[in-house]
Amino acid sequence: MIDNPYVTLSVATSLDGYLDRADPPRLNLSNDADFDRVDQVRARNDAILVGARTIRRDNPRLLVRGVGRQIQRETAGLTRSPWKVTVTASGDLDPQAAFFTTGDATKLVYCPTPEASRLRRRVGSSAVVVGLGKGVTMTDLVADLGDRGVRQLMVEGGGTVSTQFLAEGLVDELHLAVAPFFVGDQRAPRFVGDAKFPWTNSHRATLAEVRQLGDMVLMRYALSNRFLLHDVESHQALPTAESLVMGMS
Repeated sequence: MIDNPYVTLSVATSLDGYLDRADPPRLNLSNDADFDRVDQVRARNDAILVGARTIRRDNPRLLVRGVGRQIQRETAGLTRSPWKVTVTASGDLDPQAAFFTTGDATKLVYCPTPEASRLRRRVGSSAVVVGLGKGVTMTDLVADLGDRGVRQLMVEGGGTVSTQFLAEGLVDELHLAVAPFFVGDQRAPRFVGDAKFPWTNSHRATLAEVRQLGDMVLMRYALSNRFLLHDVESHQALPTAESLVMGMS
């Protein structure tokens, strides 16, 4: 039996827990030091996942930016950036979005099976579309990624995806970077929505590290019993070429 990928959820919020402002333009929460930290984490993962709403709203490229890190990955026999993964219920994705048009790595789009044929026609050869039943659960998605050889998965939001991953108990490690200001607008997207989470006042998450990043603070939480072994043995390592199975369905 293949183990599920080790999941790192990375998020930056305001002091009051918001991911962005309610109206354009996009709110920059991270500073240069945090952007560099995120880039380092990206470089050592096999795949990066964001929700379709994040693609529509922010148009992220999801690429490793540091040239040195790109070269390290290539030396290990990998693409310069990890695989890109998204999930959509509606299939409302623009094939010209940066998710599809940038980078040389595999792109995977998960959707309900009834939407798969239409979505394949929409995105063409730019991505592999995977139907996962009547409604996609993150549990099924993570299991499928594991079957494809993904051993380390970085989740970068948004709020709906973060809520689902946390509520389904799939996150091994949480990186919570906090910017030193407030948003103060209930219309704006928050880090998580309403859900029943495994961590409560009687089952508290384990704080593994606190780090200052310029005017921001990073808190790393261990959310599974896999955290310690992963942190000791492979936290600083790049993925290997053998860790990815390139067969697509």
